[in-house]
Amino acid sequence: MARDGMIAQAPVRGLAFDATAETPPAARLSTRILLLTVIFVMLAEIMIFVPSVTDMRLSWLRDRLNTAAAAAIVIDGLPNIKLPRSLEDSTLMATGTKAIALHKEELTRMIVVSEVPPAVNAQYDLSAGSFLTNAYDAFATLAWGGEQVVSVRGPIGASGMEIELVMSDRALRQAMLVYCREILFFSIVISLTTAALIFFTINRILIRPIGRMTASMQGFAADPGNPGAIMAPPEGRDELSVAARHLAAMQTELQRTLKQQKNLADLGLAVSKINHDMRNILSSAQLMSDRLTELGDPVGRGLSAKLVRTLGRAISYSSDVLAYGRASEAAPQIGRFALGPLVDDVGEILGLAMEGPIRFMSDIDPSLEIEADPEQMFRVIYNLCRNSLQALESHEADDKCIRIGVAVVDNRLRLDIDDNGPGMPAKARDHLFSAFRGSTRAGGVGLGLVIARDIAIAHGGTIALVEKNAPGCLFRVEIPHRAGL
Repeated sequence: MARDGMIAQAPVRGLAFDATAETPPAARLSTRILLLTVIFVMLAEIMIFVPSVTDMRLSWLRDRLNTAAAAAIVIDGLPNIKLPRSLEDSTLMATGTKAIALHKEELTRMIVVSEVPPAVNAQYDLSAGSFLTNAYDAFATLAWGGEQVVSVRGPIGASGMEIELVMSDRALRQAMLVYCREILFFSIVISLTTAALIFFTINRILIRPIGRMTASMQGFAADPGNPGAIMAPPEGRDELSVAARHLAAMQTELQRTLKQQKNLADLGLAVSKINHDMRNILSSAQLMSDRLTELGDPVGRGLSAKLVRTLGRAISYSSDVLAYGRASEAAPQIGRFALGPLVDDVGEILGLAMEGPIRFMSDIDPSLEIEADPEQMFRVIYNLCRNSLQALESHEADDKCIRIGVAVVDNRLRLDIDDNGPGMPAKARDHLFSAFRGSTRAGGVGLGLVIARDIAIAHGGTIALVEKNAPGCLFRVEIPHRAGL
């Protein structure tokens, strides 16, 4: 038992760490969320930046075309005479161009032109470019523009005429650079503002609850026996609140289990000491019972034989407890024996018979032999029958009965212990095979079923509570069975 207590606490000690250690600011979850939010917002702004710059360039060029078109239409309405040089220069300066040409149908009229026609490095038709083409042209102007002369052409409303400008792209590039700086500034402001709002929101609804749960786990790992280390379950219906309540329930259950395991360890030491002396006392009683067999009374000799067997089992149980305390519990000593007489011994020790207030009935063929440890199988049947007897003694009924049945199914021995008592309470069903929790009566420790389960498993079998329509409890033990040769 002391060994079990140590094993139960070992995982918790393995999880213990310095609860006061602080996480570096760069490694904190809140810092990472803040940085990621800024990065993601900036990425979103970049996705908006490309079409914004493209549209700004087109708008700037269209404004120049519209201004030049207004002047060109006025000049085109004048007689076909040469304009004064001062008027041409004023027109070129107002539109920011080096030359203006008006296209209508098959004719092209040069409205104004500088004295030295510049060489054109690139031509742009605003009525024919796709988005990708316009985006490429915009970033090409940002990257390599400023010293080039370009030709820009576009329609004049629905008149069917087109206006063409020959101009330097220096003013365009300067306007685009100013626009990009403004976009960058506002992008940074938007990203920081958004990140701050998201950060404070997430910090309140996510980081803080996670921090409280982490602190609770650290404190509980450092001192699992302290009731104050259990997290106070918060109200709320969100996932973190549910997780915190589950954590608190798990900590409560683990603390109860650790306390129970410590009590088991202490109990194991005490029982080992008690059984050491009890074994000596029982050995002395066995010697005295041997002398009873020397008496001439046949009844005394028969009772003496049963007393010797009972004392032998008690000594064996005491030895098993001591061996368990030394973490060296013996494996089943498999042997072949008749099951019927062993069941009869259980009935006699419990004071049961076929006739009486509580009837004990066995449907076992006297010739049936099984391969198992006889002493351990006796303990299984005895514990189950004793539980049935205790239930029936407190049950008000006219006909009380405990029935033992055996069947062989698919090379497995099926042993049924059935009673017609009050049945198993729902609370006991939840902890049926749990030590110190599965007892159905006051003062019980709930070890009988645990012992029976462990023995059945050691024999390669199972034990289960079988549902039935009639009142009472039916426990079924199954172990491997090999028919006799």
